[in-house]
Amino acid sequence: MSNILQRLDLNLLVTLDALLTENNVTRAAARLHLSQPAVSVQLARLRELLGDPLLLPGPRGMRPTARADELREPLRQALAALELAIAPSDAFDPAEATQRWRIAAFDYAALTLLVPALDAIRTAAPAIHLAIVQSVPSQVARAAERGDIDLAFMTGTEAPADLHYHRLFTERYVLAGRTGHPQLKTAPSLAEFCQLEHAIVSPDGGGFLGATDTVLAERGLARKVSLSVPSFLLLSAVLSDTDLVAMAPSRLVCGNDALCVVEPPVDVPGFDMLMLWPERVHRDPAHRWLREQIAAAR
Repeated sequence: MSNILQRLDLNLLVTLDALLTENNVTRAAARLHLSQPAVSVQLARLRELLGDPLLLPGPRGMRPTARADELREPLRQALAALELAIAPSDAFDPAEATQRWRIAAFDYAALTLLVPALDAIRTAAPAIHLAIVQSVPSQVARAAERGDIDLAFMTGTEAPADLHYHRLFTERYVLAGRTGHPQLKTAPSLAEFCQLEHAIVSPDGGGFLGATDTVLAERGLARKVSLSVPSFLLLSAVLSDTDLVAMAPSRLVCGNDALCVVEPPVDVPGFDMLMLWPERVHRDPAHRWLREQIAAAR
């Protein structure tokens, strides 16, 4: 950046444009809604910065110097380009949109949030591209700021504090097993619950303890966890084909004809599901439209 640009106030360029248009300090001041002395002071600063008198006294007011004449059109074009650059974005038209968005979501969020919204999004914006990717929770904020992802879905306890967010819903846990499961014809007692063969989702891999086990341990109890799987999608398949049961998010299992759902005998705290995005897309009309579509379909 040149030394002149580093010293130049943008307001001076606006004043110079008015002076070169009016060739008169008084009329330029009226155009800018400034006092005549204020414009005279700015003209003096311009003369010093540019090393040229710019406007000289003439028989009919002031006349531009050769340097001022050279500046007139480039200055006008530069100010027009700057105004265009900082003007509010045009309204987003989904029918013409061709954006590509990368969304960080594990299978639970993809199934409960993105799948319900997908038909409406594709109908309104048929030329857009959506990529659903997985991201380690601790790396979501950095990936979002780098532009590796545009949107993320996480629980409230996992969400980084430096991203914008919208709370979509609060999830609760229910007890699920296959339809016709002999031990789920009625809601089990706490003792019966602990004797059931349980499956658990461990996204990090191989874990056999979860929120349910924490609550049971506070009562001096424990359950039998026989299987650990890495995804909720796999959990649903396991439950429908075996006599294993699981404490599962209600939105994942309710409405699945292959599964039986009952109230558990233990109250396990649920979780908030959040939609998160970085500052760089916070005001983008296209991204705002995408967020609105997903929130409306939840």
